[in-house]
Amino acid sequence: MAAKGAEERIRELREALERAKQMRIQAETRLEELARQEGEILRELEALGVKPENLAAEIERLDREIAALLDQAESLLPWDLVGRGGS
Repeated sequence: MAAKGAEERIRELREALERAKQMRIQAETRLEELARQEGEILRELEALGVKPENLAAEIERLDREIAALLDQAESLLPWDLVGRGGS
């Protein structure tokens, strides 16, 4: 009976080890994919002339620019003729 208990424990350990190996393979594959995506993003940022460490400031600058352009566009529309809110 003790031998059967030991055999069962060995089987469970082998199954757990196999699951752990599969999880490691999946994690490594995901890590490789994320590294590839990071490289693509860094190349895109470089093409745009933005350094990763300046990304937050660049986003804020673009938000301000968008708001200013929207303000400018709104100021050019004849709201008294077209009305507001699509009605």
